[in-house]
Amino acid sequence: MTLTKILRQSCVKVPLESKDKKSAITELVDLLDANDLLIDKEAVLQTVLMREQTRSTGIGSRIAVPHGKCKAVKELVMSIGITNEPIDFESVDGNPVTIIILLVSPANETGPHIQALAKISKLMLDSEFKQELEKTTSSTEAYELLCSREKD
Repeated sequence: MTLTKILRQSCVKVPLESKDKKSAITELVDLLDANDLLIDKEAVLQTVLMREQTRSTGIGSRIAVPHGKCKAVKELVMSIGITNEPIDFESVDGNPVTIIILLVSPANETGPHIQALAKISKLMLDSEFKQELEKTTSSTEAYELLCSREKD
């Protein structure tokens, strides 16, 4: 799976303006909605927030991957935000996050959802790439960095 096939450049936000977890998730859901990728913005937001209450998606190493599956999307969608100031995400390692990758898929599409999560995890294990991503100063720069990384 190639993440840039599901991620539009217009769904990348650098810097993310939010200062807390709920606002950051809301900002990324709003970004998907502004790109006409959602059937029901509120349903998507509630799905992701409910999933977050179950267990934080702050996976450590300054990364969070809030996600959910619901009927309010037609296909797998993704948005990315990079913050200037770290946000407390109740991460497993106790550290705040700077890279937030939101993933939402239809309720009946488990395979692509899991493949995308695996691809994100693998990509974020590359500490050099992750540091470069954190240093980006624009949405375009972040998207182009991701595109070039996926071509390698």
